[in-house]
Amino acid sequence: MTSFCKRLSFRWSDLDPNFHVRHSVYYDFGAQHRIEILDSLGLTMNVFQALHFGPIIFREECVFRKEIKLSDIIAIHTKVSKMKPDASRWTIVHELRNEEDQLVATITVDGAWMDTKLRKLANPTPVAVLQALSIFPKSEDFTEL
Repeated sequence: MTSFCKRLSFRWSDLDPNFHVRHSVYYDFGAQHRIEILDSLGLTMNVFQALHFGPIIFREECVFRKEIKLSDIIAIHTKVSKMKPDASRWTIVHELRNEEDQLVATITVDGAWMDTKLRKLANPTPVAVLQALSIFPKSEDFTEL
């Protein structure tokens, strides 16, 4: 698998006064896609709750290249671009592409795992994370942190 990919559907409420997709919707789609991917890799909400950990975000950035309108057909492609060997910290990149495979936006997210009991970074990284992220598709320019 080269990336996780999903076709997006836009709602009227996703538009701004200029009739294109408002900026915060991009972040919502990225977050939803990450959670769906983690779920498909076995990192479900039940696992997070049972093992008392979850993902946290240090930085999230979107670079907007082309506007997206309500009728546009867009797919989101997700890969990990950076990660520590123990998967304790990572960078995930979402590319949003149109029907012509043109890049319309890139979302970059830096994160880690939090122990939800201690409210601190999880140490060590839960084994379930290591297993899941070992099969997460990596970008062509993947870098080990």
